[in-house]
Amino acid sequence: MEKVIVICGPTASGKTSLSIELAKKINGEIISADSMQIYQEMDIGTAKPNREERQGIKHYLLDFVSPEERYSVADYKKDAKKAMEEIIKKGKTPIVVGGTGLYIDSLIYEIEYPNIKYDENYRKKLEERVRLEGLEKLYEEAEKIDSVAIQKISSNDEKRILRILEIYHATGKTKTEQEIESRKNPIPYDYQVYALRWDREVLYERINRRVNQMIEQGLIEEVEKILKKYKKFPTAMQGLGYKEVVEYLNCKITKEEMIEKIKMETRRYAKRQMTWFRKNKQTIWLEGQADIKDNMNVILNNRERIESNF
Repeated sequence: MEKVIVICGPTASGKTSLSIELAKKINGEIISADSMQIYQEMDIGTAKPNREERQGIKHYLLDFVSPEERYSVADYKKDAKKAMEEIIKKGKTPIVVGGTGLYIDSLIYEIEYPNIKYDENYRKKLEERVRLEGLEKLYEEAEKIDSVAIQKISSNDEKRILRILEIYHATGKTKTEQEIESRKNPIPYDYQVYALRWDREVLYERINRRVNQMIEQGLIEEVEKILKKYKKFPTAMQGLGYKEVVEYLNCKITKEEMIEKIKMETRRYAKRQMTWFRKNKQTIWLEGQADIKDNMNVILNNRERIESNF
């Protein structure tokens, strides 16, 4: 069974740097597992590695979807597996890197997320209800329908709350029921899963610094440019950092409030990511504060140990 390395963890934990050094060491190529880095022209707010930062390592599933398009977990799984096959055919090692738990779980547990046909009318009704009744009302409905799935998301995560309702509306089954059924599928690769963990306060300080850097690098200007170029944003502008800048540009909050809100929501997101990855029992934890070489050695030594058992 072909081996695939997975490096996950919260935002700002150092996944990109570690994965690039590892790829150089083991002749690997990287498949992104980040639900926002897929979008074109959304570079600063997603902390997308630029060409210089990639150091010649080929990256897949970065920068290939228009902000106007919808892109599902089912789409991701199909594209990621295609990329794995391409990398393996070259005689290289696939390295899946990112912090989107749904993307990673779709691979390591072979979960089939049905590519449900998008019902535009139903979505508009839900969005209108959010406007009139408030998101909390729909969160409560989603909780009654699928109490397991709702525990994994924030009460202000509109996109995923509506998705729970949409899946049930379209199929008559909950998202959790579908995941349980699909986990019966055989897993085609030997996934070796690693996650970076940090002392919480140190990680939060890294997040705060990153947000400041994003503002300095031109996040506001990036959002303005996208808003001028595209007419609709079914998912893209719901991303962390982007929706807060849109609020600022619409004069709903001040610049200072925008910056603090991005920091706060990113810290909350990082906390949810850590909770998510702790549930993956096969995960081997790496210390984020350790030297990159030390964490690489953990991965390399574990890889050699596993291979010697075959």
